[in-house]
Amino acid sequence: MTDDDQKQRMAQLEEKLAAARKAQQPKPRADEHYSMANQAWRMVIELVAGLGIGFGIGYGLDLLFGTLPIFMVLFIMLGLAAGVKTMLRTAQEIQEQKLADEAKKNAQDRD
Repeated sequence: MTDDDQKQRMAQLEEKLAAARKAQQPKPRADEHYSMANQAWRMVIELVAGLGIGFGIGYGLDLLFGTLPIFMVLFIMLGLAAGVKTMLRTAQEIQEQKLADEAKKNAQDRD
């Protein structure tokens, strides 16, 4: 056996070991769980923020004009609509990110 044969066999063995190590690595699933929880909390906060801002503006206008809580109800509804719209935009961003990640993963699997 020559030195070139031994080097070639060692290179093949290193490649097999690297492939086996890569296959045995644990998948980071906990990070995905936490990121989903963070995204869910983000959506809840967006909805509550819309309601809170609407309530604050409506209550302030009612105090300013001395009216019944007509502005408060109106702006709470507008805040709810704004919060839902923001939540839907966030959900769309999450979906686009998931699709991009899946496409990237599929492209890596093909290589």
